Amino acid sequence: MPTTKNAILRFQVLDRCFRNPGKKYFWEDLLNACNESLYHHNGEHSSIKKRQLMKDIVFMESEAGWNIPLIKYRENRRVYYRYDDLSFSINNQPLNENEISQLQSALLILNKFQGLPQFEWMEELLPRLQKGIEPKQISPIFHFDHNPFLKGKELIGNLFNHILYRKVLKIEYQDYQSDSPYTLVLHPHLLKEYNNRWFLFGYNPEKNKQAWNLALDRILSLQVLDSEDFIPCPINWTDYFYDIMGVTKKDGVTIVNIELWFYPLTAPYIKSKPIHGSQKIIRDDEEGLIIKIQVIPNYELYQQLSFYGSNVKILSPEAIKKAFISNLEKTLKLYQSS
Repeated sequence: MPTTKNAILRFQVLDRCFRNPGKKYFWEDLLNACNESLYHHNGEHSSIKKRQLMKDIVFMESEAGWNIPLIKYRENRRVYYRYDDLSFSINNQPLNENEISQLQSALLILNKFQGLPQFEWMEELLPRLQKGIEPKQISPIFHFDHNPFLKGKELIGNLFNHILYRKVLKIEYQDYQSDSPYTLVLHPHLLKEYNNRWFLFGYNPEKNKQAWNLALDRILSLQVLDSEDFIPCPINWTDYFYDIMGVTKKDGVTIVNIELWFYPLTAPYIKSKPIHGSQKIIRDDEEGLIIKIQVIPNYELYQQLSFYGSNVKILSPEAIKKAFISNLEKTLKLYQSS
């Protein structure tokens, strides 16, 4: 039985009823107690019937539940329910099999964050939890992309806290175009991961620009400027990133309708995993798949389209097609000159 919030509420109510020596709880009383609690927490549309109540009791009595010491006392033709040992409570028992299974799944996901500085506490806590709950060794169910050698990863913990506590930063930075490092002031607002790299977004007062973008692997040092007043972020980041692929959003570039043709064998992949949230199918037949996306063109768009190689063709607009062809020609020249 999957344990939901409502199920947990019902189990707690039943546990209290079974431990109460001052009242005889018949099934009608148990049902009313459960439904009163559900109504209090969820509103008038949340209730259960007798069948669900009986399933809950059977589960609590099972090994997958808590093996509760429940006795059914007969009174005339009716039955009331009470623990044989009134000191018993499900809250005092070890985790049941169902809870262990759920916690194991959660631990597998939490393991993704091991190695990130702001989650250093997991390095000690996770092994202790696993030792206490795992009755047997289980194989991982999830595997996430993770680069343990990523430069700049050690900054994530500090940046996480600086964003949380609204600290203005002075950053020494070395981008790919500059010959030497330079410093800038940034009011940090967001950490974003893309393509196994981390980026810091914030307000750059020197440029008077929001959503200034820095790659963490290019940050050489940073320090907190306690004398500076923090300027909060006015940006809805969900909306900000919706119109682009990746992290690059150039000023003055507007949204473009782009039509793409995909090779028939690639079509199922594109339909099951759209390349952008705005994707709409224009035509889908034996000659291939034609879709339309609405995005702001950037480096990451061309990078993504290059990934599909000869399985994709830009149909329109002409400017996007020419820019993509120019990139392909530069790539071809690299091989022709060797």
